[in-house]
Amino acid sequence: MRMVDSGTEESPALAAKLSTDLDTNTVQRGPVRTRHLNLQPLNHLADDEGPSSPKIDLRHEWVENEGVRLHVVRAGEGPAVVLLHGFPENSQTWKHQIPALVSAGYSVIAPDLRGYNESDRPTAPGAYHLKHLVADVAAIIRASGHTRANIVGHDWGGILAWTFAGACPEMVDTLVVMNAPHRAIYQRELRPFSRQFFKAWYVLLFLIPVLSEWLLSAFNFTPVRYLFRRVPALPAFTDAEIEAYVAALARRGALTAALRWYRDNTDEESARLSRSAKTAAPTLVVWGMRDSTLVPELLNGLERYAPLVRVHKIDAASHWVQNEAPAEVNQALVEFLEGHRHP
Repeated sequence: MRMVDSGTEESPALAAKLSTDLDTNTVQRGPVRTRHLNLQPLNHLADDEGPSSPKIDLRHEWVENEGVRLHVVRAGEGPAVVLLHGFPENSQTWKHQIPALVSAGYSVIAPDLRGYNESDRPTAPGAYHLKHLVADVAAIIRASGHTRANIVGHDWGGILAWTFAGACPEMVDTLVVMNAPHRAIYQRELRPFSRQFFKAWYVLLFLIPVLSEWLLSAFNFTPVRYLFRRVPALPAFTDAEIEAYVAALARRGALTAALRWYRDNTDEESARLSRSAKTAAPTLVVWGMRDSTLVPELLNGLERYAPLVRVHKIDAASHWVQNEAPAEVNQALVEFLEGHRHP
């Protein structure tokens, strides 16, 4: 999610141009195709939420954008909520939020973002640039039959959510970001020898091809297991869930695809697009205060980019906030959406 920036100037015109491109070129380049597969009980989600929780069905769909086929999990009916996961997860990270949102009367749309899990892993240069990721989100919303959605993102999905809200304001009802900084504020806090500067050491590692893949996959992905098992401040993932995440990353080209979210977004265009992103939509930022890679100072100054922002801090949680404190996150999320609900 975190990335190294160049010191370029912000360019609001870039976001406006991208929004225009989305309407006239990228998404309209041939029909967006959706294919329904099977309906299956989401038993593991219902069991996690308690024995009295209703069983819900998932609809597995595929949406094609720019020749990339994206796997999308959908459930429920009502206003759309798009859930954007981060590194190195996939749509399963929202296992606690999907039942809560369905029960509250929302249509949940949780994609495996490009490069992850069941979605395609393009190999072309720049394939994971933010402009393509934004186009993917727009295509997913349109393929669902909606023209607007509530956008929720965590980690890299949060960076994408900030950027999408700035580039495509006409498609955003509300914005929810979990432990993901606005890139302009991240750049501010990344000054040399700052706390954030030292916490971001791993980003430089991720930018080195082959070496970072070798280190992360060493000893059968032991470092990845460490991220899920030892980094959370509160219990967050079962052994089975960790093994499922590792299995997804172990697929051919999957780890490189995930790391390319970092590598393809170090250029000036990506920096301007994300740093200049502003939104007039009601915005909720949920923040696990024990995050080991992001400093709390990243919450300062959000009003400049989201005037209607409010921050919900969870002191006991760390980076994996939606998994560490699901009950509190769900309550804050649903109450926020209900307070700004569109029919």
